Amino acid sequence: MTIRTIDTFALSLPFEIYGPRPKFAGLDRSMEILLVRVETDSGIVGWGEAFGFGIWPATRAAIHAMVAPLALGRDETNIPALMEDLNRKLHIVGRTGPMAFALSGLDIALWDIAGKAAGKPVSALLGGAKHTRLPCYASLMRYTDPGLVAENSARVVERGYGAVKLHELGVEQVKASRQAIGPKVGLMMDVNCPWSVKEALAVADAVRPYDLSWFEEPIWPPEDFESLAQVRAQSGLKIAAGENAMSVKNFEQMFKAGAVDIAQPSVTKIGGISPMMEIAALAQQHNVVLTPHCPYFGPGLLASVHIAAALAHAPMIEYSFADLGANPLGDAIEVKNGFIAVPSGPGLGRDPDPEIIKRYSV
Repeated sequence: MTIRTIDTFALSLPFEIYGPRPKFAGLDRSMEILLVRVETDSGIVGWGEAFGFGIWPATRAAIHAMVAPLALGRDETNIPALMEDLNRKLHIVGRTGPMAFALSGLDIALWDIAGKAAGKPVSALLGGAKHTRLPCYASLMRYTDPGLVAENSARVVERGYGAVKLHELGVEQVKASRQAIGPKVGLMMDVNCPWSVKEALAVADAVRPYDLSWFEEPIWPPEDFESLAQVRAQSGLKIAAGENAMSVKNFEQMFKAGAVDIAQPSVTKIGGISPMMEIAALAQQHNVVLTPHCPYFGPGLLASVHIAAALAHAPMIEYSFADLGANPLGDAIEVKNGFIAVPSGPGLGRDPDPEIIKRYSV
């Protein structure tokens, strides 16, 4: 078989987050998703997702101007070999950002095709599903107001989630959340790379009474793994990071530095399913827990679920705490009583709804 067509569909979906909309990444407008559709000459269609939000126009341009001309007409059956070739040919224009996101979307779609061709779910191609469902944690937006943090944290528990992740920067917000959810629900703090070692350690000391499951990305810049390792060694908290790492080599460097307890590669940013599985193997070698970064509502979320299902430790799945006005994957990505089911159908297990694509494409 060969790749016959590569198309993209940018969706702009209405959503509710129970608070003010973030003023970054396009989330003040809508939930933006970039779908990648690949069709083979035998008529099999695979769907992928490239990192979307406000960057999708650049990612779409990278797909059509750079990736598609090199991938069309190629044999899609040996995914790692094809993706390695594309990475080598395209490295001169960048191995991060839109180019990496573009390759991620293609890789995911190719795995969807492989599963459909074999009549098996992607998890089976990755060694077999070890789990039929996976626990989820609710990934909250940044509300700033402690009252809203408490209100939404309580709402999360009411919906059956067993853990909450905040994107707040202050101790008062962490305290408000812990008081709202009680002592038994997991609580994480993702601060999105703002601080020096000294600043991060001061915050870590202040939030220690609230029993965080992990402290995520406290260091600027995110690739400063030596500083991150210092925070891990001195803070007394488990450190999570990885959504901003852009290659398997980055994760190897991170692990060798002793920078993290929890690795968080993003399948729509790192290059797709192929490098995610390499990172999973590296994490196991270094006794690091892999927990996918996946606050998405498209094929990237399904890909993350299949990857997680193939791992022995049943990692938690990150789920954006937002109610979509239109859901492209329906009940395939619904969380029920704090768990998401592992799809058992061929490929990723669910194609995007064509009516949703038609109505919400931009």
